[in-house]
Amino acid sequence: MPQTMQQAADTVLHYSVHRAGGAPGVVAMATDRHANFYEGCAGKRALGHEQPMTLDSVMALFSTTKAMTGVCLMQLVEEGRVRLDDAAKQYVPEIAELQVLDGFDADGRPRTRAPKRDITVRDLILHTSGLCYEFFSADDLRYRTAHGIPTVVSSTFASVRTVLLHDPGEAWTYGVGIDWLGRVVEQQRGQRLGAVMAERIWAPLGMADIGFTLTEPMKERRALLHDRAQDGQLTPLPDLILPQPPEMDMGGHALYASVGEYMKFIRMFLNDGAGPHGRVLKAETVEQMAQNGLPNNLTSGGWKTSIPSLANDGEFDPGITKTWAYTFQRNEEPAATGRPAGSLSWAGLANLFYWIDRKNGIGGF
Repeated sequence: MPQTMQQAADTVLHYSVHRAGGAPGVVAMATDRHANFYEGCAGKRALGHEQPMTLDSVMALFSTTKAMTGVCLMQLVEEGRVRLDDAAKQYVPEIAELQVLDGFDADGRPRTRAPKRDITVRDLILHTSGLCYEFFSADDLRYRTAHGIPTVVSSTFASVRTVLLHDPGEAWTYGVGIDWLGRVVEQQRGQRLGAVMAERIWAPLGMADIGFTLTEPMKERRALLHDRAQDGQLTPLPDLILPQPPEMDMGGHALYASVGEYMKFIRMFLNDGAGPHGRVLKAETVEQMAQNGLPNNLTSGGWKTSIPSLANDGEFDPGITKTWAYTFQRNEEPAATGRPAGSLSWAGLANLFYWIDRKNGIGGF
């Protein structure tokens, strides 16, 4: 990377931390098909503490976990053990219990009905099942409250046994489908999802600084989550951590890792499924995963918050047509940032974002 570009990138990170209303700390990396060509960090792991943010700081990955679960599922598809159009209830019978929300009675009790068709494995990976998150849907939150369903950050199976906001296949609705997909993987492999990932993704990619349960060294390098009040003030939340160990390895949001470890995963997609210690996916599977999978001209978009203290409204690249691949957002038009049409990206609740530009062979987190 030219020195002038290195300095410019470092300045962006410095500004993001030191401007008014900025982040406590930030790590950013960019890679080509061979290695990282930029690595930078700025700020602190926690406001009010002395530990600086470092390149090996450990983050709660939240929804950047999802793509790894998608890879585990597509490995099963490669082996012929699962088909995308199979009814998900073949593998996780409990999913057949889910009903479609049909409004609320005058006294606030939810009304439900049976879905018009079964949820398929494809619905789960494409977010067309009708499942949502309680912090992105006031109706889902209201249903959960009425039935005493725990929050998804409880890392429990009970937390994903919620309600469908529409019939399967009718819309793109971002939600807990990938957690159900992780259960499909576990049913087929006879192992917990973390063990499957360790054997079939992390080992061939040389990834060690990652897991659903933090090791002691990872705990020492954990970057804390912070709460931002309406006036912009940030407060570190040292006790806000996903259950350790979790009751369920939540394939939609529960991994912890350093950014450097995730870059190895991004490089696998830039290299058509190959890793330094073995192949993770066939090249044709990677190509399939990079394609739009949404039916009936559906598109993916942004999100509306139902819990403003936890999440803001948002949308990446507003005004650009976006679809959903397996399992990434895909921009169907060139982005103002220079990423070409067909690039892949997604994010995580605690201000994480990655992109994969397979055309130019670069990616970043």
